[in-house]
Amino acid sequence: MTTTTLPLWPAPVADRPLDATVVVPGSKSLSNRYLVLAALADGPSTLRSLLTSRDTRLMGAALETLGVGIDQGTDWHVTPGRLRGSVTVDCGLAGTVMRFLPPVAALADGPVHFKGDVEALARPMGPIVRALQDLGVRVDEEGEPGRLPFTVHGEGSVRGGAVEVDASGSSQFVSGLLLAAPRFERGLVVRHTGATLPSIPHIDMTVEVLRAAGVEVDTSVPATWAVAPGSLAARDVRVEPDLSNAAPFLCAALVAGGSVRVPGWPATTTQPGALLPGILERMGARTSLDGDVLTVTGTGDVRGVDLDLHAAGEIAPTIAALAVLADSPTALRGIAHLRGHETDRLAALAAEITALGGLARETDDGLEIDPRPLHGGEWRTYADHRMATAGALVGLRVPGVLVQDVATTAKTLPDFVGLWDGMLGAR
Repeated sequence: MTTTTLPLWPAPVADRPLDATVVVPGSKSLSNRYLVLAALADGPSTLRSLLTSRDTRLMGAALETLGVGIDQGTDWHVTPGRLRGSVTVDCGLAGTVMRFLPPVAALADGPVHFKGDVEALARPMGPIVRALQDLGVRVDEEGEPGRLPFTVHGEGSVRGGAVEVDASGSSQFVSGLLLAAPRFERGLVVRHTGATLPSIPHIDMTVEVLRAAGVEVDTSVPATWAVAPGSLAARDVRVEPDLSNAAPFLCAALVAGGSVRVPGWPATTTQPGALLPGILERMGARTSLDGDVLTVTGTGDVRGVDLDLHAAGEIAPTIAALAVLADSPTALRGIAHLRGHETDRLAALAAEITALGGLARETDDGLEIDPRPLHGGEWRTYADHRMATAGALVGLRVPGVLVQDVATTAKTLPDFVGLWDGMLGAR
């Protein structure tokens, strides 16, 4: 039996207040939505400032496998083509690929096999599989029911109509159906049936990009989205910076003191990361928006908070890392769905915080964190990019934190280490 030892990255300690400007790449969530819509559009599209990371490369490669022309350069040029079957799509660990593309594959002219990384096999897929089956699409599950791998048998078209889906585990189940819905013969009405619906801003984002492409979407009935059939307009669009990827850098200003600036911050956006300035102010920061430059200034003191992160669960690992360094307890609520992300993020955060001497308890829908004196040690990342950046944030204050496999940040943030070192080196 062999074991694999993952590399350890010594997280640098901040030895003085920060004074840095960090240019954050484009939003992963927007990038992969734009790629899907461009693949289904009525002509070629140009996507500018699109994030180039493992997740977007996986999406691009998957669409090329399905017959879409993609030219990746400074800008990405996407040329729609006839969607072809008898192919295999590698989802890696990208939730957007594994949940957005099965409805697209139903439009292909033959079977499309979906597989992924070992860690991806634990991610829930049942709602999207059952929704497609309810729409008359044959899906053969070849592993554990409701998980990868499976095969979608495309027949060139989908009749559409109406479908119910329990998206309590991820808003991506709704978004995946909505993105392909304009190409269904009768469009699609999606009704969410679960008790909770996490990350509603991500569904709002999907609706917004559909409408910008000329699609009629009716959201007048709560928890229901009605997409009319029709063409998707080809577009020339620029992608906003990824506000959730900006979170570790902005939080660093609270931990180390000083100021961190992120240019390109949108005045209005559907990205959940837009909630970050208000959260950081509650935790002791001062924030200001000068034109499109967001500045966060801290003193090195962090206040504990009671937060419902239901709408912005993707920044929860970053806020949890910040809370470990606070002067009072923190409760993070509304994030039970994080148990089905790249890893069980609640269990992972509790384990790693505890391993460094902290106190973190899982609750039914979140975490409770009590600050304690921390010591150095290994911070495991579980192949999860958010866990890696959380470890880097803790390491700003705690000497000797060794982040396991920091390269996993390439999933959404290429050259994280270079950006982090640059932030600490800017004086």
